[in-house]
Amino acid sequence: MQNLQPIFITKFLIFFLMITQIINCQANTKNLNLGDSLFKTQNYKEALEIYENLLHEEQSYTPSMLLKMAFITEGMGDYPKTTLYLSKYYDYNPNQRITNKIKALTEQTNLVGYTVSDGEQFFRLLADQREKITIFLILCLLLSLGFIIKFKERADKPRYFVPSIILILLIFFSNNFLHTPQRAIITGSPTLIMDQPTAGGNLIKKVDAGHRVKVNSTKDIWYEIEWENRKGYVKKNSLTKL
Repeated sequence: MQNLQPIFITKFLIFFLMITQIINCQANTKNLNLGDSLFKTQNYKEALEIYENLLHEEQSYTPSMLLKMAFITEGMGDYPKTTLYLSKYYDYNPNQRITNKIKALTEQTNLVGYTVSDGEQFFRLLADQREKITIFLILCLLLSLGFIIKFKERADKPRYFVPSIILILLIFFSNNFLHTPQRAIITGSPTLIMDQPTAGGNLIKKVDAGHRVKVNSTKDIWYEIEWENRKGYVKKNSLTKL
């Protein structure tokens, strides 16, 4: 019976995770389909309410949903929100057409932060699947430990524990470090980028809305950002996180 315990736990976890995932996916899909149906019938305001709830409350969205949100808000004349949704969409499909559209909306020709390397795209792909990767590694660890327990008489040397140790390290890395950098878009116009988190600091640059920046940390009413390969500080009310 003792040997069967790890296998039972593994099967139970797989079953529980599958049921939870199915329930969440069904709820999100139902709301997304409802929003899309309203969008097709040109009930844009109602569709936008559903889309915004998915995005802000449930943290669930698709690239096509972001484009529809941008279309609706542009038609409503809410260009800051249009820019926000297009910037978020840019993470999944970085191309010049999106950049040109944002430039037109913000009336800026030189925008910072719209260059994404292949390495950044690959890391984002991994980060988007972080929960699934972590769960898969945990299940592998449980199986590894189950085999050690089952064959404990033969698995009496340190080398038999190496796979489990590697899996533990991978789980730790996936859970703690597999995160994409926090990006934000400058929405205040003008926005002052300072070299210190205080109004008495030196001005690095005064910019208008539309630029994308990496947010490193927060301090009181300030965000520490990266601006042209150096640290800068911007007031929180001038940024919107993506």
